[in-house]
Amino acid sequence: MDSASPQGFIFGTASGGFKTPGRRDLALVVSEVPAATAGFFTSNLFKAAPVLAGMERIRERRTGRAILVNTGQANACTGEEGLANCRETLALIASALHLEEGEILPASTGVIGQHLLMDRWRAAVPELIRDLGRSSLKDVAEAIMTTDAFPKYAVERVALSGGEIILAGAAKGAGMICPNMATTLSLVLSDAAAAAGIWRRMLARAVRRTFNRVTVDGDTSTNDTLYGLANGASRVPVRGKAEERLVEEALDRLLGKLAYMLVQDGEGASKVLHIRVRGAAGARDAEKAARTVGHSQLVKTAMYGQDANWGRIVAALGRSGAAFSPAEVRVSLCGVELFRNERPVSPEADALLAKPLQERDLELDIVLGGGPGEYRLLASDLGHEYVDVNAGYRS
Repeated sequence: MDSASPQGFIFGTASGGFKTPGRRDLALVVSEVPAATAGFFTSNLFKAAPVLAGMERIRERRTGRAILVNTGQANACTGEEGLANCRETLALIASALHLEEGEILPASTGVIGQHLLMDRWRAAVPELIRDLGRSSLKDVAEAIMTTDAFPKYAVERVALSGGEIILAGAAKGAGMICPNMATTLSLVLSDAAAAAGIWRRMLARAVRRTFNRVTVDGDTSTNDTLYGLANGASRVPVRGKAEERLVEEALDRLLGKLAYMLVQDGEGASKVLHIRVRGAAGARDAEKAARTVGHSQLVKTAMYGQDANWGRIVAALGRSGAAFSPAEVRVSLCGVELFRNERPVSPEADALLAKPLQERDLELDIVLGGGPGEYRLLASDLGHEYVDVNAGYRS
């Protein structure tokens, strides 16, 4: 994996001991110059204190200097005290770095309802500041992990007329994954010289095409946040619509890699189901069909068991709320057609799919009719480990 980082960013990590003693659970990303900002937040009505504070900063400012992330404490459903504690953490960093509090964007993850352990924060911040410039993007990706099996980070390079720019991203998440904005805690960094308005539009479209099209378990967190900083340190401008398209395509690739990793991890997931719905009356119907199939616990467990149970797929389609004629529906799994004309296609399907279903990536193609609507979704399977992890999450 490309380990390069965009110019003009430094990273720090530290151990706050918020949940696991000795584990690095604090991460700080600092831009050496003011950066254009973008932020995308959970649609859950119960928004955590750092989400509320982050939304306020993105709304009021178009530039920022830093992203501060902690794990082990969600600071969600903590009322005014939670907001005050969030602001104090930002003030601690601002004072140490001689920045304004409003230039720092907060994010937290952990058990809902738990307050920040402010005595541990105050003790950990000096270590975090001392570490700036010593940690890497990979270290940040590791520090923000919770139930993740592996760190998630990626890099993209783009050649523009003025030179090369670098895009880099990191994300955490394996469970409670079903976004309606972005997924989990994520950050995207670039050294491109892009105006805040352009940067926000490009990133928003990329988020919709990637992070908004994944599901592990159908749950949308109280803390989901994605921040983007573009600091212009490369001195390479994004000129015109053609170069905007190049950067946006790179954002699609970058966020697509991270989104895939989230589903691949999936708290014990063994499969990534690539769902494609075509021929729907419209895009909304295609999305309804894809999401209902992707959320279905019966479909997920069938994929975990390597069982080509098309009945669970068509049953999910039938209750999805999408408008279609059952007589027109066709379902194929890993290139093998299973269902057409309201009945199974081949008695040999199980034998044909025995080997393909052992692979990690499974292609599920669904045709609802002859309409223009299409939608793609990444979904994980569901196995024993998911139950084990979440049954003991607070212990």
